Amino acid sequence: MALNLSGFVEFFQKGKTFRPKKKFNPGTMRYSLHKQAQASLSSGINLRSVVQLPEGEDMNDWIAVHVVDFFNRINLIYGTVSEFCTEESCPTMSGGPRYEYLWADGAKYKKPTALPAPQYIALLMDWIEGQINDENLFPVSTDIPFPKTFVNLCRKILTRLFRVFVHVYIHHFDRIVSIGAEPHVNTCYKHFYYFIREFDLVNVKELEPLREMTAQICRDMSPAANH
Repeated sequence: MALNLSGFVEFFQKGKTFRPKKKFNPGTMRYSLHKQAQASLSSGINLRSVVQLPEGEDMNDWIAVHVVDFFNRINLIYGTVSEFCTEESCPTMSGGPRYEYLWADGAKYKKPTALPAPQYIALLMDWIEGQINDENLFPVSTDIPFPKTFVNLCRKILTRLFRVFVHVYIHHFDRIVSIGAEPHVNTCYKHFYYFIREFDLVNVKELEPLREMTAQICRDMSPAANH
């Protein structure tokens, strides 16, 4: 199915939202790229093609647009299961018995720390929001260059967002199915997966918890997408 962002947002905002959306300012290059990306998604073009860098565009701008969009969408997806994701039901941030994620932010949590899933995800979303709202890290003007650490920062953000997919799919998928959100979540995941593989933004080892599911729903995977 095509991923129309307005329809996606409307569907997930029927319930409570997890936090306000980060938006792009009209008239900016980032806003234009955002609209271009959304138009391609809505047209039903193959998702493998949609993620490719448009000719003549800056890769950092393209990555920035997608990081913000994925942050918004994954917030909305988690918002639909958040009332079922409690410290009692999810005492660890895990993806089944084999995978547990520890939180560290270099500030309050200097060492990797085991936390209940809702606390981990709340801290994660706060942390990402702080990064993307920092104009030194995510410049809003083309006059300001991206920092040299930009792509590595985006790798860290996207790796951590992938862990939210892991937790939602493995521990809360029954809720996703019960509200009819499965096609929306699967399409969003496919888009996310193709994007991170296109630009090698998440280590393959991190993808292991959802490897079997990915093989099922991303059936048009080529060897290049699975290297």
